[in-house]
Amino acid sequence: MRFIKDLREGETIGCIYLCKGKRVAETRNGKPYDNVLLQDKTGTLDGKIWDPNSQGIADYNEKDFVEVIGDVIKYNGNLQLNIKRLRVVGEGEYNPADYLPVSDKSVDGMYEELLTYVRRISNPYLRQAVEYYYVKDKDFISIFKAHSAAKTVHHSFTGGLLEHTLSVTKICEYMIGAYDYLNADLLYAAAICHDIGKTRELSSFPDNDYTDEGQLIGHIVIGVEMVSEAIRSVPDFPEILANEWKHCIVAHHGELEYGSPKKPALAEAMALNLADNMDAKMQTLKEIFKDKTGTEWLGFNRLFESNLRKTSK
Repeated sequence: MRFIKDLREGETIGCIYLCKGKRVAETRNGKPYDNVLLQDKTGTLDGKIWDPNSQGIADYNEKDFVEVIGDVIKYNGNLQLNIKRLRVVGEGEYNPADYLPVSDKSVDGMYEELLTYVRRISNPYLRQAVEYYYVKDKDFISIFKAHSAAKTVHHSFTGGLLEHTLSVTKICEYMIGAYDYLNADLLYAAAICHDIGKTRELSSFPDNDYTDEGQLIGHIVIGVEMVSEAIRSVPDFPEILANEWKHCIVAHHGELEYGSPKKPALAEAMALNLADNMDAKMQTLKEIFKDKTGTEWLGFNRLFESNLRKTSK
């Protein structure tokens, strides 16, 4: 297995990759060719099949795992693969873990740590409602542990949703210690469940794309629906507490233009918004600076509305 990050110009390779994308195009002379986006856990690589009707090119589709043979070249400063042969491979010929971007932290270890925060919730109503998903629902746990937190912006890898949720919860833990007027049980429950709707807003890998439900409703509203289901599972759950918990989920993006139906009206909702925003932006910076060396300016970034560069050592 040659990972994409290790490829070098001038090599001829024969490797298996995930076909992340496929698009038919035409040359200036009207000759059809295939644009192929190949992926493994280290990144993506543009590929070109200049003669898609060649006997060496088998029928293939997006999301197939394919063995490609071709030459690595450089075009416009980026590596590209001129594909000479392609075949679709079967299960058992590849290790799926080699093709999905993954958290660099232990997924099982992070989940066990998240459960320690579930056990800190002393309010019996909130505790039982959080456990409805995070302790009792085995299907949810499996999906949650493998899910991303976003399609592209931050934590867009297997285990990313768990990593983000744990980070937000730990930031909230600091705020609980610093500001004694915060309701710790409410804030822990809100932090643990704030992005629960992303398990249905985004599809699982290798797609990691918006579902129909995600496009039409979005993870905030989905999350409130899921929390409401958990609340209904707990007899005599106090209505005022239910509304406060759901408000934290509804308001966790902070601003109407960022997708929150309501702005934070509770201190716990404000704390959650700040923790969520902080972790999302710091992780985005981590991913922007990944594999960057030196202190060259990277250009204007629309998310941060600033020209960015890495700090000198």
